[in-house]
Amino acid sequence: MKSSFQNILQFGWKYKGYAFLNILFNAFYALFSALSFVSLIPMLNVLFETTEKQIQPAKYEGIFNLHHYIKDSLNFYIASKVEQDPESTLILVIGLVLSLFFLKNICNYLALYFITFLRNGIIKDLRNAIYMKIISLPISYFSEKKKGDLMAKITSDVTELQISFLSILELIVREPLTILFSLAAMLFFSVKLTFFVLFFIPISGLIISRIGKRLKSQSDKIQQEQGDFLSLIDETVNGQKIIKTFAAGDHFKEKFKAATARFYDFSNQLLHRASLAGPTSEFLGIVAIGVLLWFGGKMVLIEGSISGTSFIVYMGLAYNILTPAKAISKASYSIQKGNAAAERILGILNTEDQLKDAPNAQDLKTFSKSILFHKVAFRYEETPVLENVSFEIFKGQMVALVGASGGGKTTLTYLLNRFYDINEGSLTIDGIPINEIKKESLYKKIGMVTQESILFNDTVYNNLKLGDPKATKEAIQDAAIAANADEFIQKLPQGYNTRIGDSGNKLSGGQKQRLTIARALLKDPELLILDEATSALDTEAEQEVQRALEQLMKNRTSLIIAHRLSTIQRADLILVLKNGTIVASGSHQKLLKTSKDYKSWVEIQRMD
Repeated sequence: MKSSFQNILQFGWKYKGYAFLNILFNAFYALFSALSFVSLIPMLNVLFETTEKQIQPAKYEGIFNLHHYIKDSLNFYIASKVEQDPESTLILVIGLVLSLFFLKNICNYLALYFITFLRNGIIKDLRNAIYMKIISLPISYFSEKKKGDLMAKITSDVTELQISFLSILELIVREPLTILFSLAAMLFFSVKLTFFVLFFIPISGLIISRIGKRLKSQSDKIQQEQGDFLSLIDETVNGQKIIKTFAAGDHFKEKFKAATARFYDFSNQLLHRASLAGPTSEFLGIVAIGVLLWFGGKMVLIEGSISGTSFIVYMGLAYNILTPAKAISKASYSIQKGNAAAERILGILNTEDQLKDAPNAQDLKTFSKSILFHKVAFRYEETPVLENVSFEIFKGQMVALVGASGGGKTTLTYLLNRFYDINEGSLTIDGIPINEIKKESLYKKIGMVTQESILFNDTVYNNLKLGDPKATKEAIQDAAIAANADEFIQKLPQGYNTRIGDSGNKLSGGQKQRLTIARALLKDPELLILDEATSALDTEAEQEVQRALEQLMKNRTSLIIAHRLSTIQRADLILVLKNGTIVASGSHQKLLKTSKDYKSWVEIQRMD
């Protein structure tokens, strides 16, 4: 079974060309890294006369003596050049060393250059995938999840993966190859010393991995806490009026302090454990160097089995192994954190859409007959909201829903929008079950104006254009005129190009509502849903918005939740809901005579 991190890596397949180039230049980097140290040997041996100069060409004596053949050939070449022109030979050898180091660093840069496209490309596609998933998920998903938690996943979790992705490529390509090439070069000098290095590296890796085994669980805790205080910030910003009028500032301050304190504690635990990796790996490296100096020093000074200059270069190669080994240990920490982040991200990407289109779903080309609710029941989790609801809306009718709060009126509109699926009964549009209609085609037929004016931090023009992305400027202005919005829009600093702030907070309640009506007019929906569209407005604003609504409802099929009696009286059918059931239905005059619940509701509205 693939790990979470492996599933995330699948996003990199389209960037495989960059991955190949990164691997290629990392391989060259590792090769030149080893050769840059080996190139010092002939110069040191000959120039400082620590070994006998090779005056005869080297003889090839088989594959097992290949390293002697290469070393003797270089010795002979340098020795012959030194005899002819010592200064030029010195310049030549120094030039070789500098060239190898230059090539090593050029390859390192190119490897990092190409991995940038790979890493950032994956992050871009991953963020797009998360956002597309969020857009496609049903409303029920967001009622169960904290907004701050979602924001943490699409920001800090993805950033964590960005860091980890670079680490994994270094771990599986550059650093292992550097170790491999360096070990191959070290075998040329001393098999005995090299076996010691091979024995020590796995032991140090095991020690370091045991230190970091709890990083993943701690990283989960940190991201959960970060999601909590991001949600709290969102609630604080959106609820400023309530917080201030109820003098609840101290309560929220303490709540936020508690959240950041938990984040502080978990962050300290994680960073302390992660910080232990560097010092531990460095100390283990120094221990290895110390043992190598002792063991190799005996071979140089007592046994004479290796020359002093060869041992110096060997130590350089050993350091060339310990450095990437240390990088691997650090990368393993990043991968642990990245794997935890990957699991959280995949938790969103793998979420099943319970409201996805059925295999046989069809487009709703037009609404021509009626919408039928037949014995519909709906439960939110285990709580009953609607029971045995039956009614029919014919094309061109205005149907009004009235009743006390909590009766299920808004839930009915949610079912018609298919924000949720019904639990029992049937809901059909022109005889087609709603779950067999493609959601996109359903949404194109419905326009909605709610009590809360949902606008975006953009210009007036762009907010209105959501109603019809293909609309011309003239059509947008015509819709605004019809919604009694054009006059105040023209008075804004940049007219239709004025940015209206987060949720339209630079506008009054009536202005915001008229913009939402203009947006609905521009969409020109066949079915209109009005959910308490004027209940949050003062009398003057309500009158202006009501005129706009009347314009919007002309020649449309409408389902209305309203408290304005004049609107309800014009309805073709009024449904009285109580505790999730329809207790009465009919015209205004009929219900006044037959329904105590409706008569009581009307009297309350008249007192308002």
